[in-house]
Parts: sequence; structure tokens; C-alpha cells
Amino acid sequence: MGESCMNSIVWFRQDLRLCDNPALVHAASLGPIIPVFILEENSPGTHSFSGTAQAWWLHHSLQALSSDLPELRLFRGRPEEILSELAKKTGANAVFWNRRYEPVAIERDKKTKTLLCDHGIEVQSFAASLLAEPWTIKNGSGLPFKVFTPYWRSVRGRRFQPPLPRPDNLRIYNFPHDTRSSAPTPSRLEDWQLCPRNPDWAENWLDHWTPGEAGAFARLDHFINAGLRGYAALRDRPDRPNTSRLSAHLHFGEISPMQIAHVTAFASQTDPLLEEDAAKFMSEIGWREFAHHLHFHFPDLDKKNWKTTFDRYPWNKDDEALNAWKKGLTGYPIVDAGMRELWQTGFMHNRVRMVAASFLIKHLRIDWREGARWFLETLLDADLANNSAGWQWVAGSGADASPYFRIFNPTTQARKFDPEGTYIRKWCPELSDLDGASIHAPFEVPLDALARAGVVLGRTYPVPIVDHREARKSALDGYALVKDPAAGG
Repeated sequence: MGESCMNSIVWFRQDLRLCDNPALVHAASLGPIIPVFILEENSPGTHSFSGTAQAWWLHHSLQALSSDLPELRLFRGRPEEILSELAKKTGANAVFWNRRYEPVAIERDKKTKTLLCDHGIEVQSFAASLLAEPWTIKNGSGLPFKVFTPYWRSVRGRRFQPPLPRPDNLRIYNFPHDTRSSAPTPSRLEDWQLCPRNPDWAENWLDHWTPGEAGAFARLDHFINAGLRGYAALRDRPDRPNTSRLSAHLHFGEISPMQIAHVTAFASQTDPLLEEDAAKFMSEIGWREFAHHLHFHFPDLDKKNWKTTFDRYPWNKDDEALNAWKKGLTGYPIVDAGMRELWQTGFMHNRVRMVAASFLIKHLRIDWREGARWFLETLLDADLANNSAGWQWVAGSGADASPYFRIFNPTTQARKFDPEGTYIRKWCPELSDLDGASIHAPFEVPLDALARAGVVLGRTYPVPIVDHREARKSALDGYALVKDPAAGG
């Protein structure tokens, strides 16, 4: 087949990198390539992302990839039509891409493959985004895993191929000078207007992030050298720098889990004292894998309760409380700090995500799907699978979920994981003059102490929108219905 393949199209999607890119490596071994990215209606992934945090990242990631691969051509529309027409105009007789795993994305890819094959164009896809593709991991009964620990034990016991290097024989197809022959017409990245405007709420995000493959490698290198040591013990501390912050890079495929696993293994082999930290870090990568495993085998994970008994839970419809949560105005500092970090940076520390999600579900009794939708809009790293699995885990309705009766006390969580209030001070500066003993629960602080710190509850900082004890009781009453429909009388 290599003799007859004059040139081929490489369709970039959520694999915006040149290293460890199997589709690119294969195409480059056959002849000249035509690298393309197509902005689909709901790309990347399956959820609409126009105007979201992810649209901002996509803009800058494509900008970075175009710098590394100036010949990358951008198109907007239906992939099957664009790829078919492009192959016809360029004489390409093959299209290569790396696989996606969300149910709607799989259906799109099947449709695209069918149309291209009907036109006599060869299609080949590759594994590039997961350590183990969902259909390759089964339990002893030949069924999908539903519990993380045995799933991860099965995955980590495998031998993985080392990451592929960047192709050194990259030849690019030269489009004819007559632009009429290169239809469909390429787009300009700026014309897509992916970055927010009026207002530009992401105007300072480049101070926090460097989208692109080089940024991903720099982030991994920094974490391995400055954050991995102590990770197992400190990863739950939002006031400490012991998190990788690689999740958005992984989501857009600027770095692969294989590359992360390879570098992490090398670090732990070089320094055996890092072994426990490396194992814990890789288990977090494993949770992402497990989420994709679940979503592939249970396609409604993002829409329906995985445990159908949770359909009986009496959710509370309260737009005012939901908006207070979104804006970081709940009156619980650790929750508010997390929601403000999310809005201002497109990211939230994982421990705080759990606390904030638990607060929405179990204190406000608002449907987990409302929170999941907000995270999809505002998180840079919001894999549909990972996001949905995470929210269902907190709700207690998902696979291997947190027990439904586990209701985080946000004040206790804050005191345990942000003991000096460093994280809260950063994102809730109106509380910054409170001492470490007071900042986690200003509603418990005497008025004179609040006044000395310049805090006036209800004016400079909100009064709690719900009482923890009352909220906990209401949540447990609701969960009683999940266990026993007759509990409601």
C-alpha cells in the first residue's frame, strides 16, 4: 500500500501535537501529508463549546500547532464533506486520524469513514489518547469494570510501547498556486472568534497557561522536578503547588498519557524515593482512563444517573442559589474560593472541585447535571467523560461512587486542606485580614473581630446561603428516598 499512497490527509482533532502522534507518524512514512484541523459544530469532543473556556484554549493550541506546523490548514464544517472534497482536489487516497471515544464522536467518525470509503479513500485510525482503549479492558467475566481499583490494576499491569518521536521525514503536500483548485476554502483562525469578547473574561489567562505542545512539556517538566516529590501527601492541598496542572494539555492532546507515564516512570526509577508519589500521580491519570472506560460502555453517563435508584432523589430547583454558587457567593469561603478560581483561571484544584460539587449537590440539593454543565462551560480541561464521572461520583449515583451519606462539611475541609487560609485569601481577598483561625468560617466570628478585619457579613462578604446542619439533614432525607421509596411517607 505504501507504494501507491502518493499523499495522505492527517486529520488533527484532540491530538494537537507532533510527538507521539501515531496517525502523523504513519502518514509521514508513506509520503507527503496534508495536515488539517476541522472545526465541527460541537468540537472538540461532543459538547457545544462555543464561547467557553475550552474555545479559548483551542484558539491558542491551534496557534501553537500552526507555529510548529505552518502548513496546517483549518476548515470549518462537516468533516466527511470537507475530507472527501479535499482528497478529491489533492489526489490524496488515504485519511488518517487518532481515535476519539465519546459516543457521539464515535458515531461521527463511523459516518465519516463510511463516506470516505465509499469514495475509494482508505481510512485508518490509531490509538493515541488513552493508555488502554475502553474495549480492551475487561474483568474476569468479560464485562466492563465498574470499580476503579481492579480496573487500574489491570491497566497498569500492561506493557506500554514507548512514545513515538516526532517524525523526522515530514514532507508536506504542495498545494497548486491556483487557489481555486484547493477547495474547500481554508479558514483563518481569527475568523472563528474563539476567544471571548465584550467582556474578555480570559484576558489574563496567558499569565496562568501556555497552551500547545511546548507548554505541555514545560508543565510536565516543572511538575516532575518541583511538584512530584510529596505528591501523595500534598495533592489535596490547594495552597501547595503539588498538582500537575496537565489536565487541559491532556484534554487537547498536546501531550499523551503515554508520554506522561514514560517520564514519570523514568523519574521514579532514577529516584526510588519518588516511587509512592509517582504511583499516586499515575493513579490520577488512571481515573481519567476509567472515566472514558465508563462512558464508552455506558453512553448515557453524562445524561442519566448511572444508578437508576437515584432517579428518585428530590432535587431542588433554585436558580438564585445556583447562581450564587456559580459566582462564588455562597458564604462558605472554600467553596467561593474554588468557584472564583474557576471563573478567573479556567481551573479548579481537584480537592476543591469535590467540595464545591458536594456543596451544590448535598447542601443546595441541586441536580448534579446543572453543576456538570457549568463545569463544561468554564473548565479548560472538561472531558465530557471525566466531568460526568466526577459529578456522579460526588452525587453517589455513579460507578464506584462516594457513599451518598458522605457529605463534606466545607468548613472542616477548609481547615484540613487549607490550614492557614492561603488559598482562600488568594481568591477571596475581602477576607484576607482574618486570621487563620477565623477565615474558614467568618459566620462564626464575633462581630468586633470581623470589623477589625474589615468584614461585614451581608455587605463585603455573603452570609451563608444555607446552614450546614440543616442542609445535611435535608440531603440525608432525600437520600433516604433513594434507598427506600416509601421513606417519604
